[in-house]
Amino acid sequence: MRTIVITGGISGIGKALADTIRVAGDKVITVDLKDADVNVDLTTAEGREALVEQVRELSGGKIDGIVANAGLAAPVAATIGVNYFGAIATLEGLRPLLADSDAPRAALTTSMASLHPNDEKLVDLCLAGDEEGALARAEELAADPQTGGLIYGSSKAAIARWIRRVAPTAEWAGGNIPLNGVGPGVVFTPMTADLTATQEAREGLLEMVPMPLNGFMEAQVVADVLDFLISRKNTHLCGQVIFVDGGSDAVIRGDSTW
Repeated sequence: MRTIVITGGISGIGKALADTIRVAGDKVITVDLKDADVNVDLTTAEGREALVEQVRELSGGKIDGIVANAGLAAPVAATIGVNYFGAIATLEGLRPLLADSDAPRAALTTSMASLHPNDEKLVDLCLAGDEEGALARAEELAADPQTGGLIYGSSKAAIARWIRRVAPTAEWAGGNIPLNGVGPGVVFTPMTADLTATQEAREGLLEMVPMPLNGFMEAQVVADVLDFLISRKNTHLCGQVIFVDGGSDAVIRGDSTW
């Protein structure tokens, strides 16, 4: 039986993935703000330390997979704290617990919003590991309604670039740990409820997030891809962000990556 840790595991994509893993007969340790196996705030150093300590206790010191899925989409500085620094703290803090697994795996949830315009200064501060500076920059952006919306996309662009940088390193690939991510389009979750509540809202959202293949999706669609990424079957994907987005990546970027 494998043991998988999922942050943001009580709702949306995290819950769908947790349910899928349990049905397969494996153990899940959920992490969230409340009602989870581990209840912590990933914007704080104390919460990140408690995450590692409590997962170590619940797992007996050995896990087989990590999914850093917790996230915020609000135009506030805390979005950077969770989406970027909280995700890295989760993955790096729990990585030692993968050491005894015969098939260690790690994944995180980014977003197709990583393809949207972002704040270059904020992205650079994140990648430099300057959390204090990144939070200060996010506060500046949040103070202006015209720029607050850049925070979410910047957090996801930064974490997608982080995956590319660290996945092939000795700590991850050298430790036989595939590290990859998913970039969902619009998913029906509590986080997007207001954005998808009416036909008018959905049509407006599709102008920003074109999804020509089947439109918006349920959380299970993304959960199934994450389930593969942390499975034994995934042996060679390394540093990839798989866009599960109904075609947004193809529409927005075309052949620019080739």
